[in-house]
Amino acid sequence: MAKSNLVIVESPAKAKTIGKYLGPGYEVKASMGHVRDLPKSKIGVDVEHGFTVDYQPIKGKEEVITDLKKAAKKSDKVFLATDPDREGEAISWHLKEMLGIPDDKTYRVTFNEITKKVVNDSIANPRAIDMDLVNAQQARRVLDRIVGYQISPLLWKKIRRGLSAGRVQSVATRLVCEREEEIRAFVPQEYWSLEADLARIAPNLGQFKANFYGREKKVELHSKDEVDAVVEAVKSAPFTVTGVKRQDKLRSPAPPFITSTLQQEASRKLNMTPRRTMSIAQQLYEGVDIAGEGTVGLITYMRTDSLRLSDEATAAARSFILARYGENYYPGKPRVYKTKSGAQDAHEAIRPSNVNLTPEDVKKDLTAEQYKLYKLIWSRFLACQMASAVYDSVSIEVESAGYTFRANHSALKFSGYTAVYVEGKDEEEEAAQSPLPDLKEGEKVDLKGLKPDQHFTQPPNRYTEATLIKALEEKGIGRPSTYAPTISTILDREYVVKEGRNLRPTPLGEVVTGLMKDKFTDIVDTAFTANMEEQLDEVETGKVDWKKLLGQFYDGFEKELKQAEQDLDGERIKVPDEVSDVICPKCGRNLVFKSGRFGRFLACPGWPECDHTQPIVVEMPGKCPKCGGKILKKTSKRGFAYYGCENNTNKDEARKCDFMTWDVPVKDNCPSCGHTLFKKSGRGFKKPFCINPECPNFLPEDQRGYKKKTTTETPAEGAPPEEEKKPAKKAAAKKTAAKKPAAKKTAAKKTTTKKKDES
Repeated sequence: MAKSNLVIVESPAKAKTIGKYLGPGYEVKASMGHVRDLPKSKIGVDVEHGFTVDYQPIKGKEEVITDLKKAAKKSDKVFLATDPDREGEAISWHLKEMLGIPDDKTYRVTFNEITKKVVNDSIANPRAIDMDLVNAQQARRVLDRIVGYQISPLLWKKIRRGLSAGRVQSVATRLVCEREEEIRAFVPQEYWSLEADLARIAPNLGQFKANFYGREKKVELHSKDEVDAVVEAVKSAPFTVTGVKRQDKLRSPAPPFITSTLQQEASRKLNMTPRRTMSIAQQLYEGVDIAGEGTVGLITYMRTDSLRLSDEATAAARSFILARYGENYYPGKPRVYKTKSGAQDAHEAIRPSNVNLTPEDVKKDLTAEQYKLYKLIWSRFLACQMASAVYDSVSIEVESAGYTFRANHSALKFSGYTAVYVEGKDEEEEAAQSPLPDLKEGEKVDLKGLKPDQHFTQPPNRYTEATLIKALEEKGIGRPSTYAPTISTILDREYVVKEGRNLRPTPLGEVVTGLMKDKFTDIVDTAFTANMEEQLDEVETGKVDWKKLLGQFYDGFEKELKQAEQDLDGERIKVPDEVSDVICPKCGRNLVFKSGRFGRFLACPGWPECDHTQPIVVEMPGKCPKCGGKILKKTSKRGFAYYGCENNTNKDEARKCDFMTWDVPVKDNCPSCGHTLFKKSGRGFKKPFCINPECPNFLPEDQRGYKKKTTTETPAEGAPPEEEKKPAKKAAAKKTAAKKPAAKKTAAKKTTTKKKDES
């Protein structure tokens, strides 16, 4: 008998989880994300006739759409269960329109978490599609389309093809560029510190260090002369303890995660990119197979800017804390966190769906990345409901010749929430000082020595992905769903590059930003962009008409666009080469960075006279196991990363070294032989191993996760070892050709949870 109710979600994983909870009577199918969108070949928006939008079926989704149409036609009710945000609402609306589902058969449901109770409660209490949410998403999509499709061609003509502009990505690039300008313009200022090494007069009762503070107020020491004056005054004067202050200091836990803070903390602690973080979080939300439990959605919805927690969640946390840690670790009542003004507050904060499913309980069923991210979310949630940590804080003031020196020490007295979780920091904290002796006010102490140190102020740090997201959030730029795609876009466009964890603008990024600042002031203005986000929020609440908002924006934008085209008529803007410190071995010029099909590489600026090119190399930790030289990360012609000795190309045959590998060197050495350890390449944690054949810890190549190489597959001397991957690729191609339907299904799955780039 045909099933009477159809539930449509975005992904097969989500469909599997929800289908298990609903049981017979419901057929759950996946739309594989969006089913229709604006066309890629043209703007798709008629700005002259009321911003009429030309939505078209997405190429490659024909089979999915046909299947859903058949299922919807034979169903009594169609539940549209896409994600609980603007874009999810829009996908539901597009499905309704595309499949021709009548109003009386259409039911909209959302799940903040995919658990049996929430799924069944939501199905029992459906609602209509919220057109205000849909229109807010349409307004954002059309705004981004207008900006992208009308400015980008101008960038193509005036700078180079393949460039793009966007409301959020252009502001993000501007922030990175302006930080670089601050660094270049920074002028170091001299300052000095003065440390006194003090001891109690009675022997063996403890020494401590105190730092110069000032007189009645804090005094900055700007020169050696000022330091010498203080040293001269105190070196023969007595030191007396003038104040001892001991108190308990409470440190409260950080609030639960929202999208931006999850991305920041995953970047700091797990070294995950924002895009990877959101991809893994989506998997945890949609459901993972857990032994004994079946498919379980482990966390609540991960695109949120709300700090709100449900009563059920805080009650579950309370029970868990009392059972595992005891009454002292619970603050007595649930902690409530205030959501910042301007946040949508549509969902709860990010938390585990069931706090009793500890990371250790599910570890064996998760990938390494899923486990790490789940543990991060679980720990942060539990900690946010725990008691404050208590620190025994001691502060001592010592006076000599009218000058004050201070010493501070803080020791953990009660762990509280830190028993579970400690928040990561963007900046390194100062090293903790040793405990202070039990001094009394009025007590004399001996001066053992004075240590003056010269310092210079440092320029501001470059943004990392974590701190850039923090800056975007603080300035009101973008929304939870936009942070990850925005950063990915500016990296993909090569407006910005990563050096270690830092983001640095390229000359291309600076040229594009300069043009945008000059010709499209509003687009790259942080206040204007933040205000636009607020107006989109007003559309969501029904207070502003979305087409009226578009009209107001377009009036000013069209004038800027026409003026820019006039000003730049016939002009071509040259992007200066980014010069490296690598010397061309053929002609002696400094090589410059260029971009190609497989990414960035180094080339001689003397082309066509000199045609030398070479891959970009990055120095890795460890030493070459054959000759002790540096290990360099290189990129093959096919775009694969491999690792070789710095002496691969040494012209001195006696020093030339042929060491190359796909395995990644790590900073640790083998405890048995002292050689550098390596790990298998790829995402997630990989256990390091020793590649020294003479070491008892040696791991043969066929046990490292790769197939054992044959003699014919060994790379030629001086060439990257890319031949290792060729046979595997051919085999994969044959397998794909033999199973065409499966290949189509796999390709469709790749688009399952991909959010549109709203930058």
